[in-house]
Amino acid sequence: MRVAASMRVVVCDDHAVFADSLSLVLADAGHAVVGVAYSPEGALPALREHRPDVCLIDLHFPSGTALDWMPRLRAAAPGTAFVVLTAFLEEPVVKAGLAAGVRGFAHKGQQAGDVLDVLDRVAAGEVVADRAAPPPPPVRPRSQAQKVAQFLTPREREVLTRLARGESTQALAKAMGVTRSTARSHVQSVLSKLGVHSQREAVIEAARHGLVSVETGEWLAG
Repeated sequence: MRVAASMRVVVCDDHAVFADSLSLVLADAGHAVVGVAYSPEGALPALREHRPDVCLIDLHFPSGTALDWMPRLRAAAPGTAFVVLTAFLEEPVVKAGLAAGVRGFAHKGQQAGDVLDVLDRVAAGEVVADRAAPPPPPVRPRSQAQKVAQFLTPREREVLTRLARGESTQALAKAMGVTRSTARSHVQSVLSKLGVHSQREAVIEAARHGLVSVETGEWLAG
């Protein structure tokens, strides 16, 4: 548990699993997630109502980039600091973001603690634009979920990555060339080994422990 001051945060990302996973990470760190939205337009009511300290927002949306929406977002909550999340951060984006009033950038490939560090620095008054690439992950003791991952079969790992990409059991079965019954058996085995009760819980648990990327669906645990 971090000891930094608690912040009121709105999370905005069109990848629902990523947004929900990030919300859990923020709550675990002692912050109050006062709103979760899946589009900039959807974030506007939460910003107006709660006036959060920070809004963590993805860069790209079907309706345009976070930078395109920044004037409306900042007007909705003038006192909120906006931190942009992105998987690929380029210098022109940084410059345009800073000009639009963005207070920080965080890379989606970073460890959760690094994203929280960006929030802490922004809350302390810094403008954070030095996170264009994820740092090499530190060597840490394996979590229980990572230990369990060693016992997932290649098929089960594939199932977990496909679930992270939001595929249904029917789509999963078709892509893997198996029956729906077989696909459901694989899914149930994954849930049992991870000690969870739903596909959504499995993805969130896997993402929290660094097993899969909810942004790309890639297997990360080696």
